[in-house]
Parts: sequence; C-alpha cells; structure tokens
Amino acid sequence: MLDNNLKAQLKAYLERLTQPVELVATLDDSKHSADIQALLKEIEPLSDKVTYREDNSANVRKPSFLITNPGKTTGVRFAGSPLGHEFTSLVLALLQTGGHPSKEAPELLEQIRQLDGEFHFETYYSLSCHNCPDVVQALNLMAILNPNITHTAIDGGMFQNEIQERNIMGVPAVFLNGNEFGQGRMTLAEIVSKVDSNAEKRTAELLNKKDAFDVLIVGSGPAGASAAVYAARKGLNTGLIGERFGGQVLDTVDIENYISVPKTEGAKLAGALKAHVDDYQVDVIDSQTVSRLIPGAAEGDLHQIETASGAILKTRSLIIATGARWRNMNVPGENEYRTRGVTYCPHCDGPLFKGKRVAVIGGGNSGVEAAIDLAGLVEHVTVLEFASEMRADAVLQNKLRSLSNVDVILNAQTTEVYGDGTKLTGLKYKDRTNDSMHDIALAGIFVQIGLLPNTQWLDGTVERNKIGEIVVDSRGETNIKGVFAAGDCTTVPYKQIIIAAGEGAKASLSAFDYLIRTTAK
Repeated sequence: MLDNNLKAQLKAYLERLTQPVELVATLDDSKHSADIQALLKEIEPLSDKVTYREDNSANVRKPSFLITNPGKTTGVRFAGSPLGHEFTSLVLALLQTGGHPSKEAPELLEQIRQLDGEFHFETYYSLSCHNCPDVVQALNLMAILNPNITHTAIDGGMFQNEIQERNIMGVPAVFLNGNEFGQGRMTLAEIVSKVDSNAEKRTAELLNKKDAFDVLIVGSGPAGASAAVYAARKGLNTGLIGERFGGQVLDTVDIENYISVPKTEGAKLAGALKAHVDDYQVDVIDSQTVSRLIPGAAEGDLHQIETASGAILKTRSLIIATGARWRNMNVPGENEYRTRGVTYCPHCDGPLFKGKRVAVIGGGNSGVEAAIDLAGLVEHVTVLEFASEMRADAVLQNKLRSLSNVDVILNAQTTEVYGDGTKLTGLKYKDRTNDSMHDIALAGIFVQIGLLPNTQWLDGTVERNKIGEIVVDSRGETNIKGVFAAGDCTTVPYKQIIIAAGEGAKASLSAFDYLIRTTAK
C-alpha cells in the first residue's frame, strides 16, 4: 500500500510519538478490508509504540479502523482507506493520538476540551477532494481532545449505499448526531463556534477590547497576507481579519503560474502564506465575518469595522481584500438543489457522480478543465456555453473535443434546474439562436461561470462598479481617504493569485504613505 519513500517519511514522523497508539480494525471479507488490513500492518512495524489488532465483533461500519490508545474505546475512526489527499489526515491522527501536540491556538484547544455534551460526527469524503482534509483533521483533533466527541471519516466511494441513502452530492458532508451539520470546507474554529453556543459572545467581547490598529486588513487571501507582511515590516500595528486564511486559494487544486514556484497546490500555498504572516507581529483574527464599514467622518478619523458577532474594530487605515466567490447561475431550482446535484468543485465532488451523466456550465478555461477531469469519471459530460464560441485556450478545447463522452452546446442559456424534491434530475436551456427550449436529464451540474466580488457588506460606503468591484486608483486607494483595496474584489483586471499578492503589497505601501502624512485623531 505504501511505497518505500512514504514508509520512510512515516517512520520519521512516528518517532515523535510519546505514548502508545493502538490500531483496531473491524473487517469483513471484502477487498477493501484486505487493503485496510495491509495498510495497517505496514504501519505497525514503523514504530515500537504502535500496535495492531482486530475486533470484528464491534457494531461499527465494516471495513473501518480506530486510532486510539490501549485500553480506550474512543478516538478517531476511518471507514475507508485514508490515502490520496487524506494521507495527511492519517498521519496527524497517529501523531496527535500518540501525544504530539497540535499547532492550533492553545485557547481554541482548551475550548474544545471544555465542550459539554455528546457530539458524534460523521464526515463523508472523497480521496480526490482537496477541501476534505481540513474538515477531517479538525474533527479528528476534536475527538482526540474530548472523550465526549467521536468522529468517523467515511470514504464516500467505498460506502456508496450511504451516499445514496443520505442524498449526498457534495463533499465534505458532515453529520452531527445523525443530522446534517455542514457541507464544504470548514475550519476548526468555525466548527467549534457552531457547536459552542457561547463562543460568538465571548469572541465579540475579546475583539471589542482591542486597541485601534494603524492598519486593519479585511480578507486573508493572497492580497490580504501580502498587505499584512508589508505593513508589519513598516513597524505598523497591523490587524488581519478574515473568514478563512488563504481565501479562495484553498479551493484551487494545482497552481502552476505563481512565479518561482513551478507547481504547488492551493492548500500548500495557503499554508505558506500563513507561515510567512506568522513570522511578523500581525494580529490575525480568523473565522470572522465582517458585516459593515463605518468610515471616519473626516480625514484622520478612525474607521470602524463591525463583525457579524457584533464586535467593533477601529483602525487609522483600512485595506479591503475580501476576494471573490463563485458566480451562481441565478435560475430557478439552483438554490434548492445546491449540494444535491448542483456543485462548484469538480475535483471534490466528481467521484460522487461516477457512471452518471453531468453538465458543466461555462466554456472558459475552468469549465473546460472541469469537463476534461469529469470525463474520466462519469458516463457523459455536456458543456453548455452561453456565447457562440468557447473562451478556453485552444489546447484545452482540442483536448475536450477529442473525448468521446463529451458534447459541447453553444449559445445555450440555462433557464431552470429541476429535480424530484430530494436530488437534481435535469436542467432546461434555451437555444439563443432560435429561442427553442430543451431538456437534459442529469445527475449533476458543475457551475464554472466566473466570480463575483465579496463586497456586498460595503453598501453605501466605498464606490463600486455595476458588478460590485471596488473602484481603486493606481495606488489602490478608494474614494474614501485612508481606505484602500486590493485583489479580486477590485476593478484591477486579471484575477490571478500573483496579481492579488502584488496589489496587496501596493495597497499596504499606500496605506503607510497615507499614515505618515496624516495626523492621528
């Protein structure tokens, strides 16, 4: 199961164990069980602190295995083989069960330990999902820290019957005590806040006590991280607030055009951005949603930011770097069947549609790349492009048209998504050349039609264009003195990671120039 290189790496990691770890397998006669047994028997000899045994009498999913300490019956359970993107989740579960400390904030870890109640989590993942590991690892850590919490990570590809019974059409899909809890990427702090009813109030009280910043950056993607580093290097009292560190980079799989880095993955780049910011004195406020900007009444006055939790943060200068989100089709049925057939991530959710018929909406690079990937998994892909020709690069179009199970429909305007009440079953589209209406029977729709800026919280304050992008000048300054903006939320063309990072640096330098020329009030 593991090649020699992986075994060597894992053996080195397991040297960090400070207490014994027991692997308890619950197996049946299937090939999947044989694979899991082989994997665990390869892990056992890599450390004298790891032991393996089987308990096929346990009333749990088969095949699965528990990572625990000898004498305990709780811990982390994997129902499936945690390879692919989930191999890191397996390694961390082994280390943390074996006493290696987590790098999460101590106050967050203590909050988890103090959670009161019974929390039984189940997460469905796919081995190709790049969003799933964050959720799996967060819930695994919670189960390790608090004996009242259990977590089972379930390979959706192995337990297809459960995927169908629960109408799961997007991963990661999390259930708590048998009920739907969340779908999509979630951070540890977000999960804890959701189950801890007093967390929001405590967080607001702590944020309200903070002194005014010299520069406060809203948004923690590439633009925000770059701005934070540049501001901190200037000796400014710097704050960085965002919903999830890395922003939309976390939803990107392969990155091959970030100069000096030939190839990386979104999650790795986000981790590198966080590590760089952590090298400086930056007050990082994570897992917070900003709801309102209250600009200073006159130049030099403090600007205020209000969070969804009701906290108020004050700052002499502000940099808005809130990025963008996937654009919706805005047709009847889209919201009703979101996560029940309508999805936005082919890498995460593609395996759930194996052997089925799907559509990709959009003929740009993202849409064509999605169709190419899906063609290797599903029965058939239909690409619907609104315009009279696709906008994707020629090399991608040539590859797409070489695939026998892909059709391309041009001049197609999607008008409706429909289903049977529990899952999507098809869509309607209009042929724009003659206004005729058509139906396509489908199990899934992957929407790939571009981005919208995350600026809706700025209504009535900074100037924006008709699609919501913040209007900035060549220095990144908005129409409000002391308020700057950078990245995908602005009118700057070409939404690229490297451009966002550069614009963040520019905005930060402009904010510094503003501060040294402005008298604080």
